[in-house]
Amino acid sequence: MFKRRKTLALAAAATSAVMVASGCSGDGGGDGGNGGSKEVTWVINSLPGAWQATSLSGGSVYVIQMLSGVLPYTGQWQPDATYEYDLNVLAEEPELINDDPDEGPFEWKITLADDAVWSDGEPMTGEDLRVSWMLGTSPDEGYCGGCDPRASTSFDKVDNVEADGKTATFQLKEGLADPEWMSLFDAHSQSGGFLPAHLAEENGWDVDDADDLGEYYTWLHDERPEWSGGPYMIVDGDLENEVVKEPNPNWFGDEPKLDRITMMYNTDEGTFANAFVNGEIDGANPAQYSEDVILEIQDLPNAEVTVEEGAVWEHIDLNLRNEQLQDVELRRAIFTAIDRDDIANRNFGGGYPEYELKNNHVFGNDSEYYVDHFEGESQGTGDIEEAQSILEDAGYELDDDTLTLDGDEIGPFRLRSTDTVVRNTSVQLIQAQLAEIGITANIEMTDDLGGMLDAAEYDIVQFGWSGSPYFTGNADQFWHSGSGSNFGGYSNDEVDELAEQAINASDLDTAAEASNQAMEIVVPEAYVLPIMAEPNYFFVNADRLVNVHDNLQSSYRATYNIGEWDLAD
Repeated sequence: MFKRRKTLALAAAATSAVMVASGCSGDGGGDGGNGGSKEVTWVINSLPGAWQATSLSGGSVYVIQMLSGVLPYTGQWQPDATYEYDLNVLAEEPELINDDPDEGPFEWKITLADDAVWSDGEPMTGEDLRVSWMLGTSPDEGYCGGCDPRASTSFDKVDNVEADGKTATFQLKEGLADPEWMSLFDAHSQSGGFLPAHLAEENGWDVDDADDLGEYYTWLHDERPEWSGGPYMIVDGDLENEVVKEPNPNWFGDEPKLDRITMMYNTDEGTFANAFVNGEIDGANPAQYSEDVILEIQDLPNAEVTVEEGAVWEHIDLNLRNEQLQDVELRRAIFTAIDRDDIANRNFGGGYPEYELKNNHVFGNDSEYYVDHFEGESQGTGDIEEAQSILEDAGYELDDDTLTLDGDEIGPFRLRSTDTVVRNTSVQLIQAQLAEIGITANIEMTDDLGGMLDAAEYDIVQFGWSGSPYFTGNADQFWHSGSGSNFGGYSNDEVDELAEQAINASDLDTAAEASNQAMEIVVPEAYVLPIMAEPNYFFVNADRLVNVHDNLQSSYRATYNIGEWDLAD
């Protein structure tokens, strides 16, 4: 069956993706052609960059989904945008002790369930939360030497964590607040959950020594986890081909239904339909839209396909470390020459004509906090005459169809993205549009988005932010001069101050106001050009699998409830 519906385009929190055999025994349920073993093959449509998602290079949806069913977390947004605490992991809902910084430190408490243990039988404790907090802090905080977390601001706000058995109590620094305090270790946090502390000691690292903790951080990202705190654990695989998951023997929640889940990395979208028809794969929730795949799969009798406007929004960023791109007038002309509607229509008009351009970096078009920050702006209109006028007024000239300034050529610029159908189309359109104002853009694809962004190896880049209903930290992550995710090096003192106000606000209304004020400054400075909240598609063999459906509120997508997946009778 084919479903198409429009849903709220939600704010992003973070950042933007063959078989290995191993033995397992089944319970005699649906055999899936494996002698009684209940096995499923799921596609992740790009390569993960690391074994954990906390770092800049590992911070992608592909890493998060690869780890689904492995990391424990405290809660998660559900597909209907309601929030649920994970009471398998928690003894009770976290307790907010004080939310008024004028009356003392902002403080809350998390208590883990008595029977919550890691896969090696070691109990989950408040120390796991304390160490996970330190692993998520920036090096300037002094807890973790050499760590490069991609979204450390909420972690850096914490002044003290007291671990006592199963409980951890958190206090923020003086005067700070956090209206999204419950998010620190949930499914939407920078790591996608929390990490084990005891493995550091087992490997000889002292978690209270910054250099030792930094070595543990590196080890976590470099080594395939042989541990788990969820219903499944990774028993085989690598970062190039696939991972294989089997049930965690010490999982303390409801017993997972499947004996084995193979998650194969396949960037070739053109193979999805045939592999699905041949029974080689059971489904996928690709991070990028592909009209061809949707059209191929939607009419298959056993396929359930959904297409919805999701929480991933595509955007074009400029690298201000390029000396030429430090000129705001050149940046404004580049963004004016780019035609967002042409890009959106060419990519989505046929399969999702309901698309809407995104005119607010933080809030979806249906949000109560939405403000149109591009009303009256020429950026994104594809108005070549206006772009040429901006350049002429700024002293630029055309020399045989080549843009110059004081006789020097502008560009050529490296135009980069991951190699997907949508982004291929998009960058080709951008290349042609910029050629009309005399700028050469050389297209270069990458299969390591996180690494490329972290190293700022681009002049112009298109990628997507994937998020959740959380928003207070977005401005800080996107544009604060100290943010590791501010890949292009944007710096504005007023924006820094507003971003800090948003993430430290005592309530959501105040945070939203500061976020919108930051956008009022960022948009005219032409640093990030949003395109739209990309439609996300999902497909599954509905005749074979049950309890599998998409969750556009989460980077885990359909894998958010992997412990409930089962074969149909």
